[in-house]
Amino acid sequence: MPKTNADGSAKQSELPGTLKRSSQKAQRTYAHTYDAALEQYDDEERAQRTAFASLKHTHEKVGDHWEAKDEPGPSDASAEQGGLNDLPSAGGVDANATKAHLLDLAKRLDVKGRSRMTKAELVEALQKANERATRRATG
Repeated sequence: MPKTNADGSAKQSELPGTLKRSSQKAQRTYAHTYDAALEQYDDEERAQRTAFASLKHTHEKVGDHWEAKDEPGPSDASAEQGGLNDLPSAGGVDANATKAHLLDLAKRLDVKGRSRMTKAELVEALQKANERATRRATG
C-alpha cells in the first residue's frame, strides 16, 4: 500500500510509530522511498527494508524517533556494503558517527556507564536505549 498522499505528504496511518514521532522530512524520506521501491520490486518487505536504508542515510534513531544527521552517509558496515548482506545493522544508530557524538546521545538517553564505554559498546547501549524508549512510547 502506498505511503504517500496525492500531495506527496506521508500518510500518517501507514507510518511506523517511530516515524510518526519524527520530522516531516524523515516521514517523506521513508514514504517516498517506500513507494518507489514498491513500484520497482513489487515486494512490501523489500520496499520497507529499502525505505529504512534510505532513512538511515540521512537520519539516526534517537530514543523513540528519528533525527536528521549532521552529515548524510551510511550508518554502519551493513549500509556501507549495501544490498542484502550478512553484516549486522546498528538498528538506526549511526555507528559511523564520532565517539563524542555517540557520548552526547548516550547522555541525552541517560545511558549509565557511558563514559567508560568503547565506541562499539556505546552503539550497542544506544540500540538498547532506543528500543526501551520505543517500547515506552508505544505502551
